[in-house]
Amino acid sequence: MGNKLKSIAVYCGHEFGYNPAFAREAAVIGEFLGKNNIRMVFGGGDVGLMGTVATAALDAGGEVVGVSTANVIEKQEPVHNGVQVEIVDGVNERKQKMFELSDAFIILPGGIGTLNELTDIMTMQQIGESKKPLFFLNTAGFWIPFVRLFIHMKNNGFIESIHDYNIHGANTANDLIHRIIKYQN
Repeated sequence: MGNKLKSIAVYCGHEFGYNPAFAREAAVIGEFLGKNNIRMVFGGGDVGLMGTVATAALDAGGEVVGVSTANVIEKQEPVHNGVQVEIVDGVNERKQKMFELSDAFIILPGGIGTLNELTDIMTMQQIGESKKPLFFLNTAGFWIPFVRLFIHMKNNGFIESIHDYNIHGANTANDLIHRIIKYQN
């Protein structure tokens, strides 16, 4: 067993999105993390997909750690009950803390914040600062436009090598869980 993942950050929306499959699949991921004693690190909110995945992990007996900012909590997200949330000074410090606390990252559907967190990790991979794996859950084809953009950047000479990235994708939560387990073995 070479790549034991003890802590995974989950990046996802603070909204549910329009497709009910987003929340169903988020709950499956949270349950997997909780049942397998993989600590979940997330943004700390009890809203949208973020709240769904955290609640499922907690209900399955998992450890859940939140990292947020006073601004974020004040403006949009109540703190998730049952989770100790570390309050940091700003969004960049939040991302850094979540990175430090995590061995890997799961990317679920989300908005600009999710995209920002994702591209920060990819940038660190590209310049060699990190090889921590990214696991994409492409529920209902949500991430297909991003994949097309990535290929477009590669085809136009802005991404030198796809081998700079440690990315694993799946279309269903069960498929993604299989990939995470496979990665660990």
